[in-house]
Amino acid sequence: MLGIIIQARVGSTRLPNKMIKPFYYNEGVLELLLGQLNESFPETKIIVATTSNILDNQIEEICKRQGVNFYRGSETNVLQRFIDVANKYNIKKIIRVCADNPFLNIPALTHLVQESTRSNADYLSFITSDEKPSILTHFGFWAEMVTLSALNRVADSTKDKIYLEHVTNYIYSNPTIFNLEFIPISPDVERYKGIRMTLDTQEDFDLLQDIYSKIPQKNIEIEDLLAFVIENKQWLGSMKKQIESNGK
Repeated sequence: MLGIIIQARVGSTRLPNKMIKPFYYNEGVLELLLGQLNESFPETKIIVATTSNILDNQIEEICKRQGVNFYRGSETNVLQRFIDVANKYNIKKIIRVCADNPFLNIPALTHLVQESTRSNADYLSFITSDEKPSILTHFGFWAEMVTLSALNRVADSTKDKIYLEHVTNYIYSNPTIFNLEFIPISPDVERYKGIRMTLDTQEDFDLLQDIYSKIPQKNIEIEDLLAFVIENKQWLGSMKKQIESNGK
């Protein structure tokens, strides 16, 4: 079975509460994201993977209000959290969504789901022309697919902290061990350099909140969104500073 698992917690080091702070009309980023996913994928199992930390009771409450399944597991071993939630809900192919991407592109996610259904890959994601998986970019538009069996192999192969925290890093870093497939990012998107629309810091939050409130429509295509953003030199300047301060 294929399912969408959203990684979210309150206790972010760089920006605590970024998932639940009012972002748009008093809704937080997680609430907005769950609303989009529920509307766009009504037949797909959607689960929020959060932690057993008492602070994440707030995440659980959001899930209950949205009618979304949730799982609470390890705060530090995110890899094991994903393995456990997939086992609980019998998910063999995981569409992994990071909740700190308020501009997650739904058409691209739909394409990823469709490709994942037919693929036999251990890992499937979007990729740049210089062969960088999209999760390593600052764009913040795309999700990734990974199989439960691949995650189990990672858990059996390494206890290195970086791989327990960054769930798929070991997989795309070892292309001779795992079966990888990639979907090329459109050249029309790649030509937009210096764009950062993922959420890690207060500066990111303030900027993305401003952009989100001003875009003409919430289901805007990536190319149209980028064309809109680059018209604002102040936004671009802020993104440049955040890219320099927050490596990928």
